[in-house]
Amino acid sequence: MNKEPKRYLITAALPYANGPVHIGHLAGCYLPADIYTRYLKALGKDVLFICGSDEHGVPITIKAKKEGITPQQVVDKYDGIMKNAFKDFGINFTYYGRTSSKTHHDTAQASFKKLYDKGVFKEETTKQYYDEEANQFLADRYITGTCPRCGNPGAYGDQCEKCGTALSPTDLINPKSALSGAVPVLRETKNWFLPMGEIQKTEQFKHYIKRFEDWKPNIKGQCNSWLTEGLQSRAMTRDLDWGVPVPVDGAEGKVLYVWFDAPIGYISATEEFLQTDKGRGDLAKWWMDDDTALIHFIGKDNIVFHAIIFPMMLMTHGDYILPLNVPANEFLNLEGDKISTSRNWAVWLHEYLVDFEGRQDELRYVLTAIAPETKDSEFTWKDYQTRINSELVNIFGNFVNRVLVLCDKYYDGLMPTLTNELTDEKLLNAKQACLDQVANSLHSMNQNLGAVKLREAQADFINIARAGNKFLADTEPWKLIKSDAESVKQILFVALQICAKLAIAAEPFLPHTATKLKGMLNANDLQWSNLFNENILGSNHQLGKAEILYRQVEDEEIQKQLNRLEEIKKANKLEPKPTETLHEVKADISYEDFDKLDLRVGKILEAIKVPKADKLLKLTVDLGFEKRTILSGIAEYYKPEELLGKLVTVVANLAPRKIRGIESQGMLLMAGNDFGKLYSVGPDLEIEVGSVVK
Repeated sequence: MNKEPKRYLITAALPYANGPVHIGHLAGCYLPADIYTRYLKALGKDVLFICGSDEHGVPITIKAKKEGITPQQVVDKYDGIMKNAFKDFGINFTYYGRTSSKTHHDTAQASFKKLYDKGVFKEETTKQYYDEEANQFLADRYITGTCPRCGNPGAYGDQCEKCGTALSPTDLINPKSALSGAVPVLRETKNWFLPMGEIQKTEQFKHYIKRFEDWKPNIKGQCNSWLTEGLQSRAMTRDLDWGVPVPVDGAEGKVLYVWFDAPIGYISATEEFLQTDKGRGDLAKWWMDDDTALIHFIGKDNIVFHAIIFPMMLMTHGDYILPLNVPANEFLNLEGDKISTSRNWAVWLHEYLVDFEGRQDELRYVLTAIAPETKDSEFTWKDYQTRINSELVNIFGNFVNRVLVLCDKYYDGLMPTLTNELTDEKLLNAKQACLDQVANSLHSMNQNLGAVKLREAQADFINIARAGNKFLADTEPWKLIKSDAESVKQILFVALQICAKLAIAAEPFLPHTATKLKGMLNANDLQWSNLFNENILGSNHQLGKAEILYRQVEDEEIQKQLNRLEEIKKANKLEPKPTETLHEVKADISYEDFDKLDLRVGKILEAIKVPKADKLLKLTVDLGFEKRTILSGIAEYYKPEELLGKLVTVVANLAPRKIRGIESQGMLLMAGNDFGKLYSVGPDLEIEVGSVVK
C-alpha cells in the first residue's frame, strides 16, 4: 500500500487468559500499540484498536488442572483481571473481546470450513505424542524438551521461546509430557494440515513478502530465516476437548489449533464491536478493503504466526486483507533474569497499580524509554527511580511547575499581555535557540511516531521540556523581574506556549499527564492540530491551578519492590548468579596511540555463515562512504538474521587480513567476559552511518 490508508486497524496480541498481565507483556506489544493508536487518533485518523483474551490455549487447561477448576472458570477469572488492569493503566482498546464467545466460535468455524471446502487443507494421519498416564493426545504446548537448535531444555513442542525457532513436537530432544512428566509415546491420529510449503511457492505469497523490506530488521531477519529453511505443513486441528470444535464430519473430539483459532479473534472481536450501538459498521470496510491498513503489534515469540501463518490463512480464505506491518518487539528482562510467569519472576500490572496508585504514566514512561524495539532490554527498579526522578520530575515536571507558579505570582494566573518585543540580544538568542530546539524536537517526534520508533519519539518529547528548562535557566525571569518586567512577560509567554505543546504531545505517551496538564492550563480543548502553531494560548487567557505533575520516587518504595523480588528468589530457590570475571586492565597507552584508531558507526546489511568455520560470520557493513566485508568470530553468539540492520562500531583503519581465503576489511568492537557472553558495541539510537566514534 503506497497511498495513504483511509483507515487503520490496529491489533495487539491476544493474551492467554491464564494469568495476569506483567511488564513484559506491556513493553512487548500493548503499550506500543496504545501509543501508536493514540497518535493516529490525534491526527484525526479513522482507527480501530482490537484485542481480546485468548481463551483456548493449552496454558488455560494446564492452569485449570493445577487449580482443580474448569477451563471456563480460569478464563472468566483472568479475563476480568486483565481487562481491568489494561483499563486502569490507560490501554485504550476500541474493543476487547473473548475467544470463548459465540461470535468467535461461529467466525472461527466458518473460516475453517471455507478453507476446507476450497480444498486448502491436507488430511493426514500422522503419529502424535500421547500421554499414557493422562490418557490423551498432547497438544504442542503440552510437550517440553530440549531445542535442537539452541539447546534450551525448556522448549515447547511448537516453538523455542529462547531462540524463536518454530518447532514440531518430534523435533524436541528428550520430550516429556507437561501434564504428567511422563515420556510420551507416538500414536496415529488424523488431522488437517495447512500446506505452508506449497503456499510459500505461490505468486500471491511471494508478492506479499515484499512487504518485509519495509519492516523492522529483527522481524525481516526472522521471517527470511524461516523462508530460507523452507516452511513445513502445520496441523490446524488438535485432539483436545477445550477449544473451538472442528466443523467437519469425522472430526469428533478435535478442536481448532489455537494458532488457527486465536488470530481469527481479531476478526470476531471487530465483528462484535460493529454490532454494538457505538460500532454500527460494516466488517468489509475494516477487513476486506485495501484502503485499510492492518497492523499487528506483537512480541518476538509471535512473529512467525502473525507474519507468515495468519497471512497464509487470510490469503487462502480469499476475502481478507493482509497485514501492512508487524512491528514486533523483543523481550524485556527483569533485574538480570528472564521474566517468568511460572516462577512468579515478574512485575505484575495489577500489583503495580495498587503500590503506585495514580502513577500509571510513570511506568508507561519507563517502559517506553527502555522499549526492546530491536533487541532485548532490561527493567530494574533503580533505573525506574532514576528515570522518573531525573526526567519526569526534574525536567518535565519542574519546567511546568516553575512556569505556572511564576505566572500565578506575577500575573494572577493570566497569560501575560505582550506590549513590546525582546530587545536584549542575549534574551533574543536564548528565545530563538529554544524555539528552534522545540520545533526540531516536535518534527522529529512526529516522524518517529509515524515510523513506530516510539522509544526515540518519547526521547524527542522530553527534549522539548529540556529546551524549556534551558530557556528559563538562560533568561532567569525570577531575577529579571526586578529590572525588566516587560521582558519577563515575553519569556513566560513563550514558556507557556511550550507547556501547551507539551500537554498536546504528551497524549500518546502519558495520557493521564496530558489530561492533568491541560486542566492546569485551563485548555482542555487542545488538539494535535495546534501542535505546530507558534502561539497556542492567547494573551489574557486564564490559567488553571498549578499542581505537581510528578513526585519523587523514594528509596523506601524501591526497596519494597526489591524485597518482594528477593522473597520470590527464596521461594523459587534461585541460586545467585556467579560474579562475572572481568579481564585486568591493560597497560596505559598515550592519547596519541588511541587517536590512531578510526572508529566508525556501521550498519550490517548482510550476514552469512562462513562454510566449515563454526565461529565465523561474513558481514557486509555499510560505513556510509563505502561497503566493506568484515569477518567476525561471533557465530556462537548471534544468528545471522539477528544482525541485519544492526548498528555497530567498526575499527575502520585496521589493515586488511585474509581469513579462510576471504579478505576482512575491518573489525567490530565487542564487549565480553569470562562467562561466555558477547555483546556488540554500538549506538542505541539511530545515527548516520559513517559517523566518527570519539
